[in-house]
Amino acid sequence: MNKSSEKLTLDGGAGLIEALLDHPSNEASSSQERGIAIICHPHPLFGGTMDNKVVQTLARGFLASGWRTLRFNFRGVGQSQGEHDNGRGEVADLLTIIDQVAASGPVALAGFSFGAFIASHGVQALSEGGRASANDPSEAFGGDLKKVILVGTATTRFDVRPIAPVLHSRTLVIHGEEDETVPLTSVMDWARPQVLPVTVVPAVGHFFHGQLPLLKALVMQHLKD
Repeated sequence: MNKSSEKLTLDGGAGLIEALLDHPSNEASSSQERGIAIICHPHPLFGGTMDNKVVQTLARGFLASGWRTLRFNFRGVGQSQGEHDNGRGEVADLLTIIDQVAASGPVALAGFSFGAFIASHGVQALSEGGRASANDPSEAFGGDLKKVILVGTATTRFDVRPIAPVLHSRTLVIHGEEDETVPLTSVMDWARPQVLPVTVVPAVGHFFHGQLPLLKALVMQHLKD
C-alpha cells in the first residue's frame, strides 16, 4: 500500500496469517480514526492476494475516509501458512482475525469477488450464532459493525450469505454491468429476495479496469453516511 504500512503476523486456524495495517494520513477526510476496515481478497487459486488492485482501491477509499485498513493473505497465499480450504477455513480465519484486531469499537468488512463471499459469511457470523446481540444483529463481538462493502460478489460459484435487513442501509454492493466472471444477473438473483440494492457500473468488467478511481469514489460516498 505505502511505505508506512505496518506488517503484522496474526494467528489463523492453519498457522500464521500475513497482514498489512494502514492508518489514515493527516490528509484524510476525517480528523479522527473511525474504526478498522478488514478487506478480503479474490480467489487464491486464480492469483488473488491482498495486493490485488481492487482490494488496494477499497483500502484507499477507507483510508481517505478516516478508517484504519487491514488487508491479509488467505491461508496458503504469500507468507500465510496452510492451504486453500474452499472457503471453510478462510471464513474461520477471518473471524479469528476480527477477534484479534477488532474486538471492540467500530468495524467494517469488505471484500472483492471470492473475498466478498468470505466477507458475507463474516457478516452473518457476527449477526448470528451467539456472536451478536439478540436485539441488534449489528452489535457484535463487543464492537459495532458499521459498514459492509461487497464488490464483484462471487454469487455464481459460492454460497454468498444474505445480509441481515438491519444492515442494508450500511451495505454497499457494487457490480460491473459487463462482468465477465460473475454475470450481473446472478448478483441480482441473489439480491432480489433480500430487496438489497445493487450499484451497477455501466460498461465495466470484473476487475474495474480503467474505473478504479470511480470505484474509490463510490466507496467514499458510502462511507460519508
